[in-house]
Amino acid sequence: MAHTDHTETTMDPLEALYRRWLIDLWHGDFAVAEEILAPGFVGHWPTFDVHGPQETAEQIRQSYEYFDDIKVTLDAGPVVGDGMVAARWTFHGAYRGGIPGTTAPPGTRVAFAGQDLFRAADGRFTEYWVVSDGLGMMTALGAVGA
Repeated sequence: MAHTDHTETTMDPLEALYRRWLIDLWHGDFAVAEEILAPGFVGHWPTFDVHGPQETAEQIRQSYEYFDDIKVTLDAGPVVGDGMVAARWTFHGAYRGGIPGTTAPPGTRVAFAGQDLFRAADGRFTEYWVVSDGLGMMTALGAVGA
């Protein structure tokens, strides 16, 4: 008898939406952005904002310019309540080079953690805030003294 996984059917819709963000979109399925992000979506990164699914997918795609073998793991959550989703993740990748000021050679393995907070409406994410350990990443890449 074949094993049937009922996780998707019993999962909270916002939890499933977040998993599509983290597992599908951040692992290179950029078309998912159009499905899970509202047309008026605003993503707040620490030093800039992006608007809409296409800009968001492009921002994520840029990570692939600097890193190979990207894997993002879910460490805690997602916690869902009142139209909001929160989670903690860890980004793992092999540095390809190209970030100004870094001294680490290509192939250097890097991992750094972060937290996501989303607002959702009508089955899509409408707003996003992220906080991540950019200083830890830049230290691992030799751009900041340890």
